[in-house]
Amino acid sequence: MTRPDYPVPYIAAWSGEHLPMRRVIQVGDGIALVGQQRDTTKVSWKRWALRPGSGRPEYGNVHGPRQRRALRKRLCQVCGGPADRNELGWLWLLEDHRADAEQGWPEGEMTTHPPLCLVCAPVAARLCPHLRDNVVAVRVGRVILDGVYGQLYVPGVPDPIPARNDVALFMDRRARWMVGGQLAASLLDVTVVDLAELTTETPAARAAVRR
Repeated sequence: MTRPDYPVPYIAAWSGEHLPMRRVIQVGDGIALVGQQRDTTKVSWKRWALRPGSGRPEYGNVHGPRQRRALRKRLCQVCGGPADRNELGWLWLLEDHRADAEQGWPEGEMTTHPPLCLVCAPVAARLCPHLRDNVVAVRVGRVILDGVYGQLYVPGVPDPIPARNDVALFMDRRARWMVGGQLAASLLDVTVVDLAELTTETPAARAAVRR
């Protein structure tokens, strides 16, 4: 049972959605999963059942197919509805790296986190561990779906060997050696905005902030 002020994010996995991992084999230019074709980018994606609400919510575990759908369709990562968009672009929350990042950040930032709607943005800022006390709100004019985050493998005998979790562009040969978990996107035409001002734009957002 979940509290109304601690919603189960749309992209979170449920314990009843796990599927057995298929055997990883080596093919000519990378890896594949037995009985499963790679997609057009030559990435092998981790399998999931689509049974939201089955079992227990796993707040720290991302459901790959829903995460990819949210990024592709610009859906809010918390409620699954349309993400907020204005003349500057879609609303995103990022970890704030302005103090130590290169000049121009967050232009070109690569992320696996989908955007948000106005109502859910303050909830995510308050409850997401990677955002808490270190968050910046941005508007994104262009989103390029150009990478994958997942388990990288290296050649081995008789089967490839898992190495580490990593992120790679689809054009990078490493992508063909990964079991993909999440889609990654590059954010362009990025404008930093004031989260406090955003969350007072609607009555529902104001209510969410007061919880």
